[in-house]
Amino acid sequence: MDSKKYNNTKLALSIFETIAGFILIYLFIASEWSIKLEEYLRSYTSSDYLVFILFVILVGVAGSIIFFPLSFYSGYILEHKYKLSNQNLFKYFFEKLKGLLVSTVIGLPILLLFFWVLREFGTNWWLPFAIFMFFISVVLSQIFPVFILPIFYKIKQIENESLKQNISELAKNAGLKVENVYSFDISKNTKKANAAFTGLGKTKRIILGDTLLDSYTENEIETVIAHEVGHYKHKHITKNIVIGTLSSFVTLFLIAKLYESSLDWFGFESIKQVAALPLLTLWSIIIGLITTPFGNILSRKFEYEADRYAINVTRKPISFINTLEKLTEQNLGDKEPHPFVEWFFYSHPSINNRISAIRKFSNLRNITEEPEIQPGEVN
Repeated sequence: MDSKKYNNTKLALSIFETIAGFILIYLFIASEWSIKLEEYLRSYTSSDYLVFILFVILVGVAGSIIFFPLSFYSGYILEHKYKLSNQNLFKYFFEKLKGLLVSTVIGLPILLLFFWVLREFGTNWWLPFAIFMFFISVVLSQIFPVFILPIFYKIKQIENESLKQNISELAKNAGLKVENVYSFDISKNTKKANAAFTGLGKTKRIILGDTLLDSYTENEIETVIAHEVGHYKHKHITKNIVIGTLSSFVTLFLIAKLYESSLDWFGFESIKQVAALPLLTLWSIIIGLITTPFGNILSRKFEYEADRYAINVTRKPISFINTLEKLTEQNLGDKEPHPFVEWFFYSHPSINNRISAIRKFSNLRNITEEPEIQPGEVN
């Protein structure tokens, strides 16, 4: 099946990139190239901050060049091979350029903040940096739908008043105040469909991909939105913030301690040594591999809860099942991945497992659904 081949290829490429990246960073450190690069940069400037930024830029550029064939194949060739992409070469590189510029504007100050914290707080750098990152993530969550998302997509209010009213009612019943419902032109890049709940505080909003609005009935879209609202009703957003914050504190603490204890392995003298900093990436990859499946277990639990909420409030299990099946087909999702792959890599349950859970829940609650009246039909 195309969906199985597509997903297995994407997964294999992702695994290969992670392993290859780890090996290359290790060789970069073990061969003392990182030390030589720092020494070379210091022959031109005595500023520690300038050496740090130039070091990060050069390593980043080298990594981008090395992995460009893999990235291009995964993001462009493979998407066109399976007829999922609407981009031509110009649009592909233009979107990549915009992403790079946005990442630089956001990432550069964070990198400088990290280096300042490392130099000022020494071995305890992880604590103030974790605190700073918490506030930064909150700010980014608030400004994302207003300032960042419009850089990549045209955002506009949906015109279907009936659908807008249904969505507003769903949000209101969940105690969620949403000023408006928006669409974004995801079709300029892909044939895939998507919807999301984004923003914090006054910037909370529901956004729907135009591919979703064009290809799905109101009942089907309603179930998708009900699922997203279910995340709010079950306080998944708040829980994720709390869990993510605690996790980041623990993770940064572990990385800091492992980083410090492994300096001698490669002949580094200080945690502030620029050449030693790639070690942080190595430990981040290792810890990420350990924690990823456990984070995904929790995420899948939240998805099941949001599905049950959607069925409870819409009373439309058939429409929801139809939606999930259509989304899977349109997005070329794997309906039944290997159990280990789902356990380790999937933040959402597989569609087959979700549909089984929906059918079981609907039968237990004795929830049935009236057939949707299509345009032109008469009762």
